[in-house]
Amino acid sequence: MVPDRHAEGPLAGLPLLEDLSALDGRRVLVRVDFNVPLAHPDGPDGPARVADDFRIRAALPTLGWLAEHGASVTACSHLGRPKGKVDERFAMAPVRERLGELAPGVALLENLRFDPGEEANDPAFVARLVEGFDCYVNDAFGASHRRHASVVGPPTRLASAAGRLLTREVGVLGGLLVGPDRPFVAVVGGAKVGDKLGVLRSLLRRVDTLVLGGGMGYTFLAASGRDVGRSLLDAEHLDDCRALLAQDGDRILLPSDIVALAPDGTIGDGADGTGEVRIVGPDVPDDWEGVDIGPETAARYSDAVAGARTVFWNGPLGAFEDDRFAAGTATVARAVAGGGAFSVVGGGDSIAALDRLGLADRVSFVSTGGGASLELLEYGDLPGLDALRHAPNAPARGA
Repeated sequence: MVPDRHAEGPLAGLPLLEDLSALDGRRVLVRVDFNVPLAHPDGPDGPARVADDFRIRAALPTLGWLAEHGASVTACSHLGRPKGKVDERFAMAPVRERLGELAPGVALLENLRFDPGEEANDPAFVARLVEGFDCYVNDAFGASHRRHASVVGPPTRLASAAGRLLTREVGVLGGLLVGPDRPFVAVVGGAKVGDKLGVLRSLLRRVDTLVLGGGMGYTFLAASGRDVGRSLLDAEHLDDCRALLAQDGDRILLPSDIVALAPDGTIGDGADGTGEVRIVGPDVPDDWEGVDIGPETAARYSDAVAGARTVFWNGPLGAFEDDRFAAGTATVARAVAGGGAFSVVGGGDSIAALDRLGLADRVSFVSTGGGASLELLEYGDLPGLDALRHAPNAPARGA
């Protein structure tokens, strides 16, 4: 399923770890994606701890390979959104502590986004960042869709390579672009159509069936002439939805029944929500809000997934954090995890749903980058990949 760098697709031309020669004693800067959730188990005034170390563990193959080849390894990452200034809430200390337990000897710089030069791609910040290093490795797939200094700057100055995680992510997702086993079914949720319009168009050029849910489903329903009550509606993109339905409507699945919330209801966490819940559809009554796909829709979507040989899923199909609206996402997630298809899941909310259901280890591949995975599927490339291809040690295309 994973093509090599000589094959067609976004892996083509990338320098790999093996292209970094004579690493013994050399200093290597590794861009990782350690933007992990933090928790305060001892109370809000207590020390922060890493709540989920999935992204740290995902970088261990690269960090370990470099250390085994004699390199002195320093990792760097962003954490949260400190907006270009020091904010102790986003200090890397808890991440550094967990990294030290998992990869002793690997250093970790302070939060890259404490400096405004990171997000501004400031050449002066790049120069400071790479000073004293001999090589650079990008293993931060989840940040490679950003033209940030630590992503696109170092390959202009240092011998560079794609790390094991980045290579794996690009290989798997690139396989969806160039040669998926068919039928190929994509399940896409999320709030606004505008956020995913490009990737929807790209997917419709490749998939056999596109399954839509979440908030964006109501915009498509409205575009098809249905009433959506006070459901989330991306009114600016109704015409775009109509155009997609007119062109490819036979391959787009929309909800046929909906779990709706009464006008005075609220969406909560767990069992905290309030208000009457009713299965309606496909039209939502005035002032009611569609919040999840209904059981008939969940069954239809599950059947589509069950008949696939390749599945891509990004985004929950309802407000699954509220127990009353979790069934649709849970039903489809079980179909994704329980089928025989090669399944790729991306996006934090999708992963959270899998974790909550105990299904994460039953899908073929869990991507560390929701936004990056969507941009790669939309454009076929990412700024971080393009930067690596122009590194001084990058192989010639086709070489």
